[in-house]
Amino acid sequence: MSASLTRPRVGVWLIGARGSVATTVVTGCAAVTAGLHPPTGMVTETSPFTDSGLPALSDLVFGGHDTVDCPLPKRAETLTAGGVIPPGVAAAVSAELAAADREIRPGGPTPGDTRSQTELITAFADDIRDFVRRNALERAVVVNVASTEPASQGPDAPLPASTLYALAALRAGCPYVNFTPSEGLHHPVAAREAEHSGLPYAGRDGKTGQTLLRAVLGPMFAQRALTVRAWSGTNLLGGGDGAALADPAAAAAKNAGKERVLADTLGTVPEGEVHIDDVPALGDWKTAWDHIAFDGFLGTRMVLQTIWQGCDSALAAPLVLDLARLTARAHQVGVSGPLGELGFYFKDPVGDGPASLGEQYVALGRLAQRLRAAGPGTAADADALAGAGPAWPEERTQDDGTGTEDEGSQGTRA
Repeated sequence: MSASLTRPRVGVWLIGARGSVATTVVTGCAAVTAGLHPPTGMVTETSPFTDSGLPALSDLVFGGHDTVDCPLPKRAETLTAGGVIPPGVAAAVSAELAAADREIRPGGPTPGDTRSQTELITAFADDIRDFVRRNALERAVVVNVASTEPASQGPDAPLPASTLYALAALRAGCPYVNFTPSEGLHHPVAAREAEHSGLPYAGRDGKTGQTLLRAVLGPMFAQRALTVRAWSGTNLLGGGDGAALADPAAAAAKNAGKERVLADTLGTVPEGEVHIDDVPALGDWKTAWDHIAFDGFLGTRMVLQTIWQGCDSALAAPLVLDLARLTARAHQVGVSGPLGELGFYFKDPVGDGPASLGEQYVALGRLAQRLRAAGPGTAADADALAGAGPAWPEERTQDDGTGTEDEGSQGTRA
């Protein structure tokens, strides 16, 4: 086969690779590639990303770490029974699921694991390098989709597992995306390593449901000069999400991102809290309810209530695929450091950027333009990528005053 007909392949290394989100990612990518379903929910498959040089879905190769041993095909059967994956899809892509499952390596630390933190990081990095080498990949992106872990207990405490994996990604020379509220590269030790790595990275905590609405509604109240007095919420979660967030420390890590969105869009944090309840019977489905008390003209008191019911894995999977493709392309063209333009996808994004979803979408569009302007090369000078291309129509509307609108279980994004 001639070189012109050979396309480079890109690895997606998933932390929590046998969880609900990871299983839906692998199943969905294969199903879309085979033409079984359209790429609904994938922003990178919309027209603004045409010719941005993103890796094709058919060129993605999956692997990862996990501490459980339930095979991906079996996990997909369970998700099918729960209504997450449509009937017949898992069977149709069973070969792709089996191939990805063969690339999953044991994670850690597990109970009784005597390896030091340095040994764990080295082992994880070796696994990733081996994955890239054996599959002749051009590059790989590491994405954390494991369950939320409690925040670390201070500078003298052992590094959390998410940070061990993040450091392993850097050591293996791979960009890193944290789709969970876990610490990952936010730990001071890892943050220093990331700063000097020359690699792009993004996160944290995917924005899929309740906080997605908050990122839209918060700017609406601010732009209409309506005073929000209180904003309270409740989440009903099942499956791995609910079990992980039953831990108050993990729930606190989760809620920090939700509060940040309100603080950034309203300019203040109103009264009220978010409560997270574990309802195992809900499985992979979640319900999020918000009660917003606000003042209108002459102090008239009013209330807005919202109810969001959705399947967490089906909401998260297309975003994970978007992030893997965008981060891989940014790495290819020489972009490094925090990818603030990917704040569109996160509750608590790294780098600088707006908090309003509409403005975040515009920033994402600018990234698409930069990636397109970089062309097909693999070593573009980052300085040459600044400010390329005309503004999106959405960006121009900003000036008229209208605005724009458990390892092995999924990461949590209520």
